[in-house]
Amino acid sequence: MTNQRLFLDIHAIQTVPPSNINRDDTGSPKTAQYGGVRRARVSSQSWKRAMRTYFHDNSAETNVGIRTLEIVKYVAEKIQAIDSSMDNEEAMNLAEKVLNAAKIKTKDQRAKALFFLGDTQAKKLAEAAINGNEDKKELQQILKDNPAIDIALFGRMVADDPTLNEDASSQIAHAISTHAVQTEFDFYTALDDLAPEDNAGAGMLGTLEFNSSTLYRYGNVAVHELIKQLDSKEAVLNTLKLFIESFSNSLPTGKINSYANQTLPQALVVSLRTDRPVNLITAFEKPVNSSCGNVSESIKKLFDELRKVEKFADKPEFTLYIAVDKFDKLSEDGFEEESLRDLLDSFAVRVNKLFTEELDE
Repeated sequence: MTNQRLFLDIHAIQTVPPSNINRDDTGSPKTAQYGGVRRARVSSQSWKRAMRTYFHDNSAETNVGIRTLEIVKYVAEKIQAIDSSMDNEEAMNLAEKVLNAAKIKTKDQRAKALFFLGDTQAKKLAEAAINGNEDKKELQQILKDNPAIDIALFGRMVADDPTLNEDASSQIAHAISTHAVQTEFDFYTALDDLAPEDNAGAGMLGTLEFNSSTLYRYGNVAVHELIKQLDSKEAVLNTLKLFIESFSNSLPTGKINSYANQTLPQALVVSLRTDRPVNLITAFEKPVNSSCGNVSESIKKLFDELRKVEKFADKPEFTLYIAVDKFDKLSEDGFEEESLRDLLDSFAVRVNKLFTEELDE
């Protein structure tokens, strides 16, 4: 390491069968033009939402944020958790009063716009409300301190008061297919279970749009910025591990009951860089064109690009990867791990060592 800039890059190749996990306003699967052909696309917002849901469902981390219009109700629940003698009306009025004192605008005891608030921040606001604290500066400081891990990673924008904004330390790219796709239509009918046996007609009929794809996914974290936000190396390390785990195992749920497209990545690559983050989508500017599966060719192109970018970028501090199949030469590019759990353990050991060597200076 030559400086204290530290970036986590994470890449995944993930195949998805017929599905419509992220659709546009007309119900069609989202697409994008890249490299001269139409690609399947899943928006970054969609996958970030899936990752935040994963944080709530699969993590022991308690300081996770809530983004909601019902911010008054959320703080009121924290007030009642501290003082169970307070009834709902009194708690709601107290919560709205403290939020308004912090210059968060409400109407009919709801925020005027979605507001992102961490669990710890909500508890401290509740304490301030009970103590009768109406000092704007102190209340706004509560909203700036102790950001939830997802607020630190994905950021917060408050249009009414930009001083409450939180810069995101992570970026998630729109996932796109490594190959050309064509949207298809599923014509379906539903039968009436109680219809007469001589009635051959359908109870209803319709169409659903879908496509199939092998996606390239990419995200990064500015670790040095996350350290400033969370102010704890242990919290940063746990957050990075959770970020990697959720990036791998989360999945947007659009139309999932219709398609059951519950897949996991076929390859996951994690690098730690000191110069800058590098998106390897350039590997697929020329689309994969295979008649016998896209996954293997996509993984090969991904690792080829990992080598090519070293013409411009520094070599990563380290690279860890998991791949479902064995490929020649991949071991030259990093350390292969047997499972996601092994990768997370190895990542923690290596990052801890870097923290000790450099970031304490």
